[in-house]
Order: sequence, then C-alpha cells, then structure tokens
Amino acid sequence: MRHILPVILVSLSAAVHAAPPDSAFEDMDALLVEKGLMARLGNQLQNARHSVGDQASSLVINAMAFLGVPYKYGGNTVETGFDCSGFVRAVYEQSLGKILPRRSDEQAAATEVIDRSELKPGDLVFFNTMRRAFSHVGIYVGDGKFIHSPRSGSHVRMEDMRMAYWNTRFNGARRVPMATNSAAPASP
Repeated sequence: MRHILPVILVSLSAAVHAAPPDSAFEDMDALLVEKGLMARLGNQLQNARHSVGDQASSLVINAMAFLGVPYKYGGNTVETGFDCSGFVRAVYEQSLGKILPRRSDEQAAATEVIDRSELKPGDLVFFNTMRRAFSHVGIYVGDGKFIHSPRSGSHVRMEDMRMAYWNTRFNGARRVPMATNSAAPASP
C-alpha cells in the first residue's frame, strides 16, 4: 500500500491538472482526506495554492504525492525509493519537465541563490548533514516546512526547518530557474 499511494496520487494529480484549477484542488483534497493525509499536511497545501503560481503549486502537490516512499541511497524512482537529491530531481522532472543535476551539491550550484526570507513553495533548501556543505536537499512547501527523503531506514516526509536539528544545519536556499530545461550551472 505504501508504494501504491504515491502512484495513485501522481496519477490523480496528472489527470486533474487538465481540469479547471478549483476542480483539480477539490479532487486532490478529496483523495488526501480519504487516505488520511490531509491532517498530516496541515496548512501547507492551502499556503502553496494561495502564495505561488500554478507551477509551484503543482510541484508541491506532486512532491506531497511521494510522502511515505522509502529512502534508498542512489534511488530516484518510486519503485526503488529516493535519496534526497533523487527525490528533488524526480519531482522537478515529473512536475515541470525540468532536469536538475543528480547530486545535491550540483543542484545547489545549478540554481539561483536566494535569502532564507525569500523562500517560496517549490524552492530548494540545503543542509549540511554530513560535515560538508550542501550534503542534503529538500523542497520548501511553505510555513517553514520542507519535504525531503532524509536517511536510510526512513521515508519521504515533511518536517519543520525551524527545528533545532535543521536550523543549525541550514546551508542556504535556492530557486530553480524556469526559463530553460538545461541543467547548466547558473552564471556567477
């Protein structure tokens, strides 16, 4: 069941994106309530809808569809599981057709530096979790929360980046440029 739910959510998300926006959100909300996920998501889904455009909202909703997928070092699919950068790469590719580099430090180098105060849903947040800069990445969903694939033995989940663990390891925020589909690093 844990592996089926993300596939169902991604399929529903893809199907309802062709419908008018209000209808798409109502259908997604109904499925999330039915699966007991709405309570876990709190206000993040509403915040994503009201504070950003359609692309970022779609990206955050698609990222949430992977909640519960197990962590797998080097993994980049629902079937194999995800590591942090594989998760981010898959979400951007499936949601927006944007191809990001594979490793988290490469993703940081290929995106635009923004201040933490400028974070919007869909932006990337980076952490130093392995005694090196940009060793972990997640997707900001709003209200101080991010979604990520944290570590071996765990699964894709949402956490508050203001918690002491994440706050002390925060490395920076980045925005993915949407002008092209290339994975080339941003100009200095």
